[in-house]
Amino acid sequence: MPLIPEEPQIHESAQGPRATAAAGRPASTPRPVPGPRSAATPRPGRPVPGPPRPKAPVQRTHPDAAPTPANAPENRSGQQSAPQLQLIPASVDGALDAAEEALDLLLESGRAPGEVLLLTTGDPHPWATHELSFGEAAYWAQQESGDDVFFAQAAAVERANARPVVIVALNGGDDASLATALPSAMARARTLLVVCGDPQRVTSLLGAGVGA
Repeated sequence: MPLIPEEPQIHESAQGPRATAAAGRPASTPRPVPGPRSAATPRPGRPVPGPPRPKAPVQRTHPDAAPTPANAPENRSGQQSAPQLQLIPASVDGALDAAEEALDLLLESGRAPGEVLLLTTGDPHPWATHELSFGEAAYWAQQESGDDVFFAQAAAVERANARPVVIVALNGGDDASLATALPSAMARARTLLVVCGDPQRVTSLLGAGVGA
């Protein structure tokens, strides 16, 4: 199914030099802790966006999914349409980098930071680790403010609010936990769910979870 104009088109080769470099990065290399930013402000430690990335998307849409434009009127019937699903092939070690690359594409395309939720199925994102050091109350309060991208672990997805876009990095976790987390993530994505991981594994787990 073709992508809607308002959404960025994410290509499996669009992870760029940064993702390639990350694949060979020693595990001990510390990741920078991102701070507050807007769509126009790059995260610390990340290069300023260069030329436009390739536009051919890698996407798979669940048979029951009905893509919803970002500017579509709110569904007031109480029933939410299934979001569009995009899969970005990535290894477990490279899933978080792929998710951050997808996040950058979304922000560069005009998505507001507060419209995006990024979930990790393994180790937490460095931002989440940093913010949780100040206590859970302060951490979850930032979700309620809705001013920026919110990073959380998939294990806590039940506490996450719905947002127009949800990105999931499959950077760990067994099939049992993912079979629960992925459908929950889809339920919180109003228009777009981006999953970075093994496409066959994702299709199998989402198919089982959605059909349950």
